[in-house]
Amino acid sequence: MKKITLLFLLISLNIFGQDANVFKPDSIKKVMEAVKINTTLKVDGLLNEEEWKQAKESPQFIQIEPFQGKKPNHDTHIKVLYNKQYLYFGIISKDSLGKKAIRATDFKRDFNNMQHDLVTLSFDGFNDQRNAMSIATNPYGVQRDLLSFDDIFYDVDWDGLWRVRTSRTDSGWVAEIAIPWQTLRYPKTADSTQSWGFNAYRNRRLSNEVSAFSAFPRTFTSMRMDYAGVLKNLQPPPPKPNIRFQPYFLSSYDSYNGYDASIKPQETNLKFGGELKWAISPNSILDLTTNTDFAQADADRQVNNVTRFSVFFPERRQFFLENASLFGVGVSRNPDESGGNMHIQPFFSRRIGLDDTGNPIPIDVGGRYVYRSTKRNFGTILMRQRGNEETPATNFFVTRFSENFGKQNRIGGLLTVKNRPDGSNIVSSVDGFFRFSESHSLSTMVSHSASSSTGTQGLAAYAQYFFVTNQLKIWWTQSVVTKTYNPELGFVSRTDVIATTPGIFWFYRGKHLPFKKWLRAWEPSIFPEFYHQASTGRLIERTWTVYPIWLNLQSGAYFGYNITPTYQYLTEDFEPLGVKIKTGEYNYVRHQIYASTDPSRILNLQVGYNWGSYFGGTLNSGNWTLQFAPIPHFSLTGRFNRNRFIEVGDDKTSLTVDLYSIEGRFALNPRVQLIGFYQQNSGSKAKNYNIRLSYEYRPLSYIYLVLNHREFENSFSQKLSDNHVIAKISYLKQF
Repeated sequence: MKKITLLFLLISLNIFGQDANVFKPDSIKKVMEAVKINTTLKVDGLLNEEEWKQAKESPQFIQIEPFQGKKPNHDTHIKVLYNKQYLYFGIISKDSLGKKAIRATDFKRDFNNMQHDLVTLSFDGFNDQRNAMSIATNPYGVQRDLLSFDDIFYDVDWDGLWRVRTSRTDSGWVAEIAIPWQTLRYPKTADSTQSWGFNAYRNRRLSNEVSAFSAFPRTFTSMRMDYAGVLKNLQPPPPKPNIRFQPYFLSSYDSYNGYDASIKPQETNLKFGGELKWAISPNSILDLTTNTDFAQADADRQVNNVTRFSVFFPERRQFFLENASLFGVGVSRNPDESGGNMHIQPFFSRRIGLDDTGNPIPIDVGGRYVYRSTKRNFGTILMRQRGNEETPATNFFVTRFSENFGKQNRIGGLLTVKNRPDGSNIVSSVDGFFRFSESHSLSTMVSHSASSSTGTQGLAAYAQYFFVTNQLKIWWTQSVVTKTYNPELGFVSRTDVIATTPGIFWFYRGKHLPFKKWLRAWEPSIFPEFYHQASTGRLIERTWTVYPIWLNLQSGAYFGYNITPTYQYLTEDFEPLGVKIKTGEYNYVRHQIYASTDPSRILNLQVGYNWGSYFGGTLNSGNWTLQFAPIPHFSLTGRFNRNRFIEVGDDKTSLTVDLYSIEGRFALNPRVQLIGFYQQNSGSKAKNYNIRLSYEYRPLSYIYLVLNHREFENSFSQKLSDNHVIAKISYLKQF
């Protein structure tokens, strides 16, 4: 452990203050000029109106990937017009191969950006160089939008109200976008003319070439707004309160098998409810909801878990996804596996309106108020959850405050309260984020929990340092969770632990890299993890994950291999997939392979396979995913997970557990889609399926038809199933 600490200190001392290949933002910003018009354009993706001839073309884009700073091989031009109602963008993405070069695998809103050609626009209306509103489209007019904060926290599921249409030609593709001023956020100023921070980037997916309006280091994203250019000559109308009202009507038929009929009868329901969004000012938004319904939310997939810790299922409900990053204080592993495996999150919205198995619990009424500015952010959530036969009526209160200071620093606090008739659980947290330079950052938090029903209190804390350049990513995460820390409105991966989780990624693209026509980077890494029991100080887990091979191909395909020697001291028994493992000391070694073909092609195969010793025996596990997407109107994905135990545990158990699933997406266009998935688990014999037809008959107004079937076992090993047939219509009106 001391050697690891010394190694990381030496590396940090050697590179501290040297932001290798992370250039500073240009002091002279690249400028794009908008032109005012007095007419309303027809948004059809053709750009054939006379007004577009008045617009000024954007300056030349610059390459980000694969050769930072080079001229792109395929030009992109952007034109900007506006009137009293809309801000218009005309985007011309040139391509020598024309329509033959286009890559797009589906019509899913908020599509996977690694599978599509796309252009993304990012706006910093307040010029604070921290917050960005981003919208993106692919060549078929599919929408993707999100909110970004410090290029670290993202509200990916925020859905803005805007329109886009596209056309595809033999010289590339064209997008025409109309954004209502009411959707955008900007200040009310004495000067009627404004300039905003602005950036745009394009990914030509066939060659995986990324280019941007204003250059930024490839280790960041185009939402790092201190690198943005300027969109000038805007004369938006003064921001005014605007209201979005979205009522719904729902009819459902519910049937249950295995339950007491007096508790879960077959029944037909009619339900009314809705949501109100009031943008009180450019900084303040109030959301109100009554008789809240999430029938259209994507259903959870089954997971066969062979670890000792709970699976973290993501939030899928739209009301809670908006502004989630403001309340999402905590630490967890990043998608690229950096940061360590500890997960501490004082507030997790799935604790509201869902039980521990994912069953919905009705929400009678709720509200959320959010204020964001260049100086500070504030948010509050109040919800009333209806009581049922298993849980009493519950009140939830969450409040968040953060103060911005310096260039990109922040301190804040979070308070959550879960109140039931039998007592309250209160969690208070203080956190901070500090960006010392373009490459160096530190985030930290201290959190305290108290439960009046049991009289217990607990503590959790972490500090996480990152150093990121185009060549290196180095981190050190130190965290502690006491045995009695209990955030009933949050999520914590393990308690009674002190975790030390450093790591290094090296991104090599040097002159000795072979096969550069196909190979983009070699990225070896090492990230050991050490876990001590907080109450005794004893080492209870040690892993050394070493990736001698991680190859990123120019196409977006990849191949990686790791080896992980592991020591575990189990303080209690656990039972993965029915295999009993007793307390005691265990040493074993695991191997793992990750591989994927180009995810944008018609046929994409992803494989994750690991093998080796495991708690006195052997475990071979694999995940195989095959996607077939011949046209973006149709995609079919099959997944297969297998866990093969060989003489594992004291009982020397040998067992194979399989999980199969198939998912299809059929679309007439981005607004009419049929989506379905089916899963079968050989271990629990459970079969789950969900079929959902959606029709966006006007922007953000939907008709849904949903069929949902779910099987599971309760704590008494009784097999239960739910069946729901739902028809829902919602209507969005913006005033």
